[in-house]
Amino acid sequence: MFVLLACLFAVAAAAPQLEQEPIGILLDERTDSGDGNFAYNFETENGIVMEVSGTPGAEGATNMQGVYRFPLPDGSIAEVRFFADEGGYRAESPLIPTPHPLPAHAQEQIRIAEEQRAQGITFDNQGRRLNR
Repeated sequence: MFVLLACLFAVAAAAPQLEQEPIGILLDERTDSGDGNFAYNFETENGIVMEVSGTPGAEGATNMQGVYRFPLPDGSIAEVRFFADEGGYRAESPLIPTPHPLPAHAQEQIRIAEEQRAQGITFDNQGRRLNR
C-alpha cells in the first residue's frame, strides 16, 4: 500500500504545474430589454473580442448575429462573422475552408446533364440511356 501511495505522490509531484495569470477583462457591456432583444460586447487583454446581438425569432427561437476576433500566433487577427436563426448557424471568415471551384470540363458536364434532364432523358446506374 505504501508503495502505491509513494508512486501516486511521485506522479503528482512530477506533473507540470500550469500556473497562468488570469486574463483581464477590458470591456464587458450587456443589455437586455426583456423582450428578447439583447446585446453584449466584451474584450480581453489578450486580444479576444466578441460582439453579439439577438432578437426574438420564430417559434420562441432567438436570432443572433455577431463577430468574434482573436489573435493568431503570427500576430494577425482572425475574424469570424456569424448568424444564427431559423436557417441554422452560418459563419463567414477567410479562415474557414471552402471547396475548390469545379474545373470548366466538370461544369460543362453538369450543364449537359441538366439539359438532358430537362428534355426527359434519363440513364441507369451503368450509364445506359433508358428512354429514346
